[in-house]
Amino acid sequence: MSRRGLVIWGAAVFAYMVGVFHRTSLAVAGVTAAHRFGINASVLGLLSVAQIAMYAAMQVPVGVLLDRFGSRRLLLTGTALMAAGQLGFAFTSEVPLAIAARLLIGFGDAMMFISVLRLIAQWLPARRNPVFVQLTGVLGQSGALISAVPVVLLLRDAGWTVTYLSAAALGLAALGLIVLAIRDRPAGAPAPAAPPRAAVRAAWAEPGTRLGLWTHFVTQFSGFTFGLLWGYPFLVEGEGLAPATAALLLSTLNVMMLVLGPVVGHLCGRLPYRRSVLVLAIAGASATAWTPVLLWPGRAPLWLLVVLVSVLAVNGPGSMIGFDYARTSNPAGRLGSASGIVNVGGFIASILLILGIGAVLDVLTPAGATHALPAFRWAFALQYVLWTVGAVQVLRYRNAARRRMSPGALAALRRGRLTPVGVEVGVEPVA
Repeated sequence: MSRRGLVIWGAAVFAYMVGVFHRTSLAVAGVTAAHRFGINASVLGLLSVAQIAMYAAMQVPVGVLLDRFGSRRLLLTGTALMAAGQLGFAFTSEVPLAIAARLLIGFGDAMMFISVLRLIAQWLPARRNPVFVQLTGVLGQSGALISAVPVVLLLRDAGWTVTYLSAAALGLAALGLIVLAIRDRPAGAPAPAAPPRAAVRAAWAEPGTRLGLWTHFVTQFSGFTFGLLWGYPFLVEGEGLAPATAALLLSTLNVMMLVLGPVVGHLCGRLPYRRSVLVLAIAGASATAWTPVLLWPGRAPLWLLVVLVSVLAVNGPGSMIGFDYARTSNPAGRLGSASGIVNVGGFIASILLILGIGAVLDVLTPAGATHALPAFRWAFALQYVLWTVGAVQVLRYRNAARRRMSPGALAALRRGRLTPVGVEVGVEPVA
């Protein structure tokens, strides 16, 4: 493992961390944003959905661009777009302009994570890839930590404009680091040769890629939606927690991700045949943790909410397993396209849940009133539909991927060994 590879990975992770900060900077500002723009829950949800929808819609196009132009250019472009979006968000008080700013942030954000994944594949040892992918995901979530308690304090003490101008300045710092530190591949390493359209078609044809997509779908949405938008209003308006306590719980969620991510990565590396079991266990644990919170008579006790956020903390690391399926099912020439396809899954589920929660809250809450706990309970109950659909699809494509493998590759997978994927399209994948 080269020192330069670690430096490049570290710089890329910092850029991704700043991207996560931009993505989640509205999470603890939801109540403030509703007052600033004079909007209801559905429109507040639209601010986040616009950003996530842009992110999801751009994943496959960005994957194609990544295979053609490399990580460095996309990281530079994505970081610049997000900084511009935060700059606009800092000054506007009009809903259409605020949505446009969030769209810019979503567009830039779409370029970040899969660009870092490609750098990991190019610069770091293949056998350590699962651990570094998990470390990337959980260290990137430090950006969400920055957007929790500090943003609450900045909003309170310095106001909206200073808070989001600070976010834009952080993006400029990341931009400078990318220019100085990041290179696409080691000297002498071949550039990807797969034509973009062929890469997308070939990646989609692999059952392992679609298994990765549904893995991302079923594991990500609950913790992501909770941390991005609806967790803070649920804790403050529904459960009656103080804003500082709610922000601390969101920070706890992100700290737990830092602890659990490497554990999940280690298990994926040691037990690749059991990755789908881990995926289903994570989804099942999330559903189980939500059940007593939603059924508790009256407001849930603090200890139960701590248990909930601790379980939701494994959602992010669990979703990273989808990218491990993409990596082990596709050659390097189409890894960007495959990762882009996988990354769509969790964000589609999150968009559906964010919109659904906002709609249910508006239906069950009188105009101008604070959202009550029963309304939040019915809204979060929508998650069980998504878990059911996702679990069925994971089982479906797990079986399809295993049927596609040769007997020898399947036997090696059971022993904990992954068969390398060939460069040519049509070589048997490993899932």
